[in-house]
Amino acid sequence: MNRTPVVVAARRTPIGNAGGALRRYTVDELAAPVLRAVLDGAGLDTVDDVVLGNVFGPGGNPARVAALRAGLGESVPGVTVDRQCASGLAAIVMAATMIRAGEGEAYLAGGVESASTAPYRAWRTEPPAWYTRAPFAPKDIGDPEMGEAADLVAAEAGISRERQDSFAARSHARAVEAQRQGRFDAELVPLAGTDHDERPRKNFTAARLARFPPAFTPDGTTTAANSCGINDGAAVVLVVSEDVRRTLGLPGLRLVASATSALDPNRLGLGAVPAMRKVLDRTPDVVEFNEAFAGQTLACLDAVGIDEHVVSPDGGAIALGHPWGASGAVLVVRLFSSLVGTGGCGLAALSAAGGVGVATLWEAVA
Repeated sequence: MNRTPVVVAARRTPIGNAGGALRRYTVDELAAPVLRAVLDGAGLDTVDDVVLGNVFGPGGNPARVAALRAGLGESVPGVTVDRQCASGLAAIVMAATMIRAGEGEAYLAGGVESASTAPYRAWRTEPPAWYTRAPFAPKDIGDPEMGEAADLVAAEAGISRERQDSFAARSHARAVEAQRQGRFDAELVPLAGTDHDERPRKNFTAARLARFPPAFTPDGTTTAANSCGINDGAAVVLVVSEDVRRTLGLPGLRLVASATSALDPNRLGLGAVPAMRKVLDRTPDVVEFNEAFAGQTLACLDAVGIDEHVVSPDGGAIALGHPWGASGAVLVVRLFSSLVGTGGCGLAALSAAGGVGVATLWEAVA
């Protein structure tokens, strides 16, 4: 029996801006149509489980709720994963691990986030103390805001403001061109009449980006323009064993290696570096690295020796958006679109709050 995990189908919603076109969709309403589209597209009737990453709630196991809403049947359980921004990729790795362990042979995995409908949060004090994010680390260790940490990482790595703005401008230009050429069309599941990602901007040049002031620290290099947005969206892949893939007769992406790492939470943007070093045993043909902040992304790429110009060939999160729980799965959807049918290998990786990182290496199989 061959239990090697392979992704044989991959779809996503358009990525909407918070308060934008997808603002009325809860997390289960975002995920359900993508679950259905992935399963139907592969010709399967059911799966062993649904594994979805989600960060901001509402709780209540959204993976199970989405599975029921998608009509997958009462017998499909559902489990929700929170590894912050790495949740969607961690969910896919978890599904692959269960296949290797022999627990099942087919899983829908990915992530979902609705910043637009996320619940308000408050500590149980009198009066209630409202907050926007949970702690990522104990305060005595250090729990910086992500933008502040991005400024620190960029400064320590010697990443200039000019380089960050050029990287961000390139991400937007690539995404706009990919939209124009229809390279996202086959992977998108339209919702609410929306069939395209909302965030990419035309003519967003480095010169225009240079006008933006620092967003997080007075002398920092991270700005609103060379950072990702706050977004809504869902992304799902179908992970099956190699035996099931051969039965279905589908091409796909075989998981070659995966790793999860962690480091100093004060430098959380570098969390993926140790994981990438563990999985990179060759030069990947395509790299999808989640662009939370340009400076942090460039610091990670430099640390492992990846040319910034090969990353996110159709634009990354700075242009497309960063729906936290879904973003790691979006990376795999993008690799699937790029590699299946053409061949080659690809890296999908990202850093997450708390100093955690996840990296995966994939190769196309016919």
